[in-house]
Amino acid sequence: AHHLHCLNDFVEAQTTYYAQCYQYMVDLQKQLGSFPSSFSNNNQSSLSGGACISVPTIPVSASLPSVSAGHTSSAASGGFSELRSSNSSRKARVLYDYDAANSSELSLLADEVITVSSVPGMDLDWLMGERGSQKGKVPTTYLELLN
Repeated sequence: AHHLHCLNDFVEAQTTYYAQCYQYMVDLQKQLGSFPSSFSNNNQSSLSGGACISVPTIPVSASLPSVSAGHTSSAASGGFSELRSSNSSRKARVLYDYDAANSSELSLLADEVITVSSVPGMDLDWLMGERGSQKGKVPTTYLELLN
């Protein structure tokens, strides 16, 4: 019982820490969005709407986005396999913020709607995303296909 109590305290401390980190990130996005457009680059222009971002409160029992193999296979069966076989494009809602790891990827903001399509030979965990003139790979676990 003592170990369970200590583990619960640890999880609560981690949750508080990550909520504070998220708040700092939102504050930084707001500051970057307030710079004059002459100082901002293409990536920062997508952050200019940062003032309307709300910080969620995360209960201790909340499940965080998972990139485990089990989660990927269930996401792949949720319409993604149809998209791959049809070679067409569809709209998708972004479930979580995603920061691109390199220039071939597209950064995402939660709740935005982007166009996604399949590229032959691409890893099954990724789709090609498009927002305006920006294109890049996006992880399927961060997306929900729309009708």
